[in-house]
Amino acid sequence: MFQQRTNLSDPVTFSFEGRQLTANRRDTLAAALLGCGIFEFRRAVVNNAPRAPFCMIGNCYECLVEVEGKGLVQACLTEVAEGMRVNMSSPRKTPASQNDSSNA
Repeated sequence: MFQQRTNLSDPVTFSFEGRQLTANRRDTLAAALLGCGIFEFRRAVVNNAPRAPFCMIGNCYECLVEVEGKGLVQACLTEVAEGMRVNMSSPRKTPASQNDSSNA
C-alpha cells in the first residue's frame, strides 16, 4: 500500500532508530515512516505487540514516537524536519500534550 517516494520536491533527512531516512518536507512523520517501509512505531504496553498508525488523524495514539527534544508525539500530527531524530516510544511514557496540561 505504501511505497518509497522517489520524486521528492523538497527532501529532508531524518533518522528512525538510528537509520537515516529521506522524506519530503511537510510530510507527517507517520507518512514518512510508512513510505520508507517502517510499519512498527512502538510496542503495546500490555502484550508488547507491535503497533503502527491506525486512524492517521490524531484520535487513537497508536502512532506515538519519541522525537529528540520534544518527547512523545503523535507521528500522524507531526511534520518531519531536517535532522529530526525519532525513536520508538517507550511503553510507559505519556504523550507530550498530556505532560503540558496545567494542574488547575
